[in-house]
Amino acid sequence: MKRHKPKGLSVATNTNDILTAINNHAAFAVVDKPNQTHPVYTTYDISCNEDFALHAKYHNWTRIFNFFKEHPTAMGSFATKYVNPELTTFNPEGKIRIRFSLMPQKMADIHEPSTSKIIDRIKAINDFIEAGYDVHINFSPVIVTDTWIEDYTQLFEGVDAIVDRKYKHKVLSEVIFLTHNKNKHIVNLSRIINSESTLWTPKNQEAKTSQYGGENIRYEHKLKREYIKDFISLHTKIIPWNTIRYIF
Repeated sequence: MKRHKPKGLSVATNTNDILTAINNHAAFAVVDKPNQTHPVYTTYDISCNEDFALHAKYHNWTRIFNFFKEHPTAMGSFATKYVNPELTTFNPEGKIRIRFSLMPQKMADIHEPSTSKIIDRIKAINDFIEAGYDVHINFSPVIVTDTWIEDYTQLFEGVDAIVDRKYKHKVLSEVIFLTHNKNKHIVNLSRIINSESTLWTPKNQEAKTSQYGGENIRYEHKLKREYIKDFISLHTKIIPWNTIRYIF
């Protein structure tokens, strides 16, 4: 994936290569039974390492959206921390999934500067469903702190209060607990004030080699098992209508 960095941002610019690769893959992909991504279409996650909605002004986003809208078997999925109202002017006819990333606002203030406020992302769920998008919530990363249960209680209550009742059955979610690494830790120490006090917590973390050979740290596996149980219990209590597709 080719990138350039306008104003310090990391943005993919090889749109032709990306869409050609997706088209070639989709030609041979077979979806012969319902699955956890979509019962009909093969879904492709775009912008895993960038924020597509935030950077849409650097993309020919209508071309990308039209590609998925018109493709017979492919569906586009885009994670974002930014509410871009311009995207609601497009009618995706259910072929585009927008995944709004949510975390407690006090964590977002530290770790997600210059992004949309959490309450605005929650409000946008209604607007984007109304516009014809498939909308999910991406609870990621879940950062465990001394007050994380209280913080997520407040977050879930906000989601329950704001998402329109007629749309609640449509909204699924994904949950990913924090994974970190030493290189990011060192970079963050030089760039983001106070961020590492909640990300780098050796007392409840352990080393983990990723499937690609990277050396990461994550929450100690026995503790993480308990954290996941606590998250699911709280989530089920407050927003049981929001089905969790996966959690890890």
